[in-house]
Amino acid sequence: MNTKVNDQTKIITLWATFLLGLLFHTQLGLMPLFHGQAIAHSHDNSDISWILWLMLLFFIFPMFAMIGTLFTQSKQFRISHFWLTIVYSVLNLSHITADLFVTPIAWYQILLMVILFVIGLLLNLVSWQWMKSKPNRQKPSETLLEVG
Repeated sequence: MNTKVNDQTKIITLWATFLLGLLFHTQLGLMPLFHGQAIAHSHDNSDISWILWLMLLFFIFPMFAMIGTLFTQSKQFRISHFWLTIVYSVLNLSHITADLFVTPIAWYQILLMVILFVIGLLLNLVSWQWMKSKPNRQKPSETLLEVG
């Protein structure tokens, strides 16, 4: 039995794992609400819609990257995808660093963010390998299901 997994499958799986971790990161931040505890919030009436738009973009780009990875092998996409993973790794490292200056430090969140950062580094590595590899000449339908 051939159990070799191609780079595209690895990339899609890593992005999906990253997004699930990102969702759980948000869920962990809201958990105190379910136990009758307050969570940090702003007391001014500032408009945070721009933050919500940025969060939406942060979540949408990996979704589109997964779909693109599934349906294309173009060199330009693979290069763009690799650099997208680098941007996400830099942003994740920045987020971990910023969270270390929040009082009190939520160590469970730091641990989760470090795990997501390591997943991101693995995604960088696999994306690099995919970018450097020759395009697979199979039809897109054959990459989804092996005929055998």
